[in-house]
Amino acid sequence: MNFTKGDIQQIKDQGLTIENVYRQIETFSQGIPFVEILTAASVGNGIENIIYKNQQKLVNYYESKKDNLDIVKFVPASGAATRMFKILHQYLETFNPEKEKLNSYLNIGNKEMISIFISSIKDFAFISPLRRKIRELYPDYKRGKKGLRIYRLIETLLEEKGLNFNNLPKGLIPFHKYKKYATTAFEEQLYEAAFYASVKDDVYLHFTFSQKHVPFFKEKSKAIMNRVTKKTKTVFHISYSFQKKETDTIAVNKNNFPFRDEQGMLIFRPSGHGALLNNLNEVDADIIFIKNIDNVVAEEYVEGIAFYKKVLAGKLLWLQEKIFLYLKKISNEKCSQESLREIKSFLWNELNIKDIPNEIQNIERILNRPLRVCGAVKNTGATGGGPFWIKNKNGTTSLQIVEISQINTQESHQESIVNEATHFNPVDIVCGIRNYKGGKFDLSKYTDPKSGIITKKSLGGKSLKALELPGLWNGAMAEWNTVIIEVPLYTFNPVKTINDLLKKEHRPNA
Repeated sequence: MNFTKGDIQQIKDQGLTIENVYRQIETFSQGIPFVEILTAASVGNGIENIIYKNQQKLVNYYESKKDNLDIVKFVPASGAATRMFKILHQYLETFNPEKEKLNSYLNIGNKEMISIFISSIKDFAFISPLRRKIRELYPDYKRGKKGLRIYRLIETLLEEKGLNFNNLPKGLIPFHKYKKYATTAFEEQLYEAAFYASVKDDVYLHFTFSQKHVPFFKEKSKAIMNRVTKKTKTVFHISYSFQKKETDTIAVNKNNFPFRDEQGMLIFRPSGHGALLNNLNEVDADIIFIKNIDNVVAEEYVEGIAFYKKVLAGKLLWLQEKIFLYLKKISNEKCSQESLREIKSFLWNELNIKDIPNEIQNIERILNRPLRVCGAVKNTGATGGGPFWIKNKNGTTSLQIVEISQINTQESHQESIVNEATHFNPVDIVCGIRNYKGGKFDLSKYTDPKSGIITKKSLGGKSLKALELPGLWNGAMAEWNTVIIEVPLYTFNPVKTINDLLKKEHRPNA
């Protein structure tokens, strides 16, 4: 397969090399093997359930240490809000207010979700600016029939001439309605961070934005920061980065040849949240909290959320203290047989290492790598990944966060293991990325590069195949030491659809 001079220049402009692109095309041709799961992790089998007394000890331990640490909250926030409004787009595409009555439309087919939205419209945090905008655009709005009024209202909510929610990042959609103001997910992430990530009244947050969304955040951030600072008596330091274009991957057609647009240009696509490993790798801190932008709650629930964040962080610090002590003993050649037995017991019981080597240098290698403590919630049938024991390519076993798309659910035994899973991954992670000497790990060295995902997409009505890099919390962290702690389901409150905002955790004083 040969590239033209124009192709080569386009590849260079993308920040890639010809070798990069050939490797990506080879991956499409060879395919990515499924992960072989051996069993679902459960309480007592990879997932730890900590009794309240010990949770409180971990919280106290974290509180005693945190003011001497560098702490950052890392929030993937590059997603647009478009998917939230899927049911509203379907309504606009399928309902004709000039020819149909609203009730007739809602009574045909499965229209429960749009019916809930319409009947609850006054309960959403964006209702006040929406009413102002619709009066501005349609002065005679109230004179229309209900079907036309709802149609105009949803148009005004989504389209550029209205509130422009179609083009806003999810982090700037109003989520929660308080008496005097409404808050976005961005604001709630700041407010929440003050309860567990503050160091001497300073909080550092790093957001990964889409470059096109930065002006929206800059427009809103000053007022938001002033309000949250006043409420929490905390100073917020916000940094941000973009998903780097050199992490984009080439798209191919069904025959695994480069996909081209109508002008003959190569198509490169964002490679999923795994691309954010580069961004995470640029953060230097003792502790990094990772949480998705849309997983927030109204203020009255934040203290409960913060408690479990501190539990996870306290567990990480306790583990680190042990690991660093062992590594210092090994490095000083003061590791007795008794100490070696203690270390092996620690690997088995605390770090979920079930294939423990005898050689001291291999034990040192296992200990001396990035550490993460992950929250896991009980499975409620939500789609997505979770903790599983897997068989590695070298025949060993390890505890991993695995996306469902990585598993061959067409194979009956693998499907049965998935169906037996008791817990779900809410992306509630605390990371330790510094080694026992105080230096920072290079996170790119602890990934499984073979654990990406090939997906089917379309462009201009034509099918294509896209390549996602190993996901940030699955393949990109495959070689980290991993500990998983059960946390309550109420700590997981993502907003995947607009109607999720009607749940009590998103309704102040509901």
